[in-house]
Amino acid sequence: MYSLDYNCTKISLLQGDIIDQETEAIVNAANSSLMGGGGVDGAIHRAGGASIMLQCLQIRKKEWPNGLPAGEAVITTGGNLRARYVIHTVGPIWKGGSSGEEEKLASCHENSLRVALVKKLKSVSFPAISTGAYGYPVSLASNVALKAVKKTLDSEPVAKGGLHEIRFVLFTLGDYEAYVTAMKAVFH
Repeated sequence: MYSLDYNCTKISLLQGDIIDQETEAIVNAANSSLMGGGGVDGAIHRAGGASIMLQCLQIRKKEWPNGLPAGEAVITTGGNLRARYVIHTVGPIWKGGSSGEEEKLASCHENSLRVALVKKLKSVSFPAISTGAYGYPVSLASNVALKAVKKTLDSEPVAKGGLHEIRFVLFTLGDYEAYVTAMKAVFH
């Protein structure tokens, strides 16, 4: 595990499975349908159980009938997970970097943290959003993610006692190493 403190918030990087995290919320790298899928999304829905799916159906019905757009974030309970909540966000599909991917990926992290702050949560865990099936290179995604976290932690609401811990839970050793490199660069 690699960690540092920034603006009264501990930022931790660890290799592992986000399903096992005991932070108040975990972030789901969802698809726009919010109905589960492959990778992290499918694993969270399977482990969390039917209550997450039912809440996602309500969100689709009431708030996002055409699907959750990339960069937005919504929250459900954690169902059967250790985490009390799941924050669902849709990352961008990598198209070479000239289709607004960086801005959308930054928005995923910023909006997920805003949702956590509105709920007055003290801890949240992120996966490496968009780096799996969506093809975003982890060396670039890690930089964008950590810069978005730093920007959010520099904002007024967070500085006044918001989040105590933000974790990035990286499934592979390669992802973990990329995030360590990015964290050293972003928080030098």
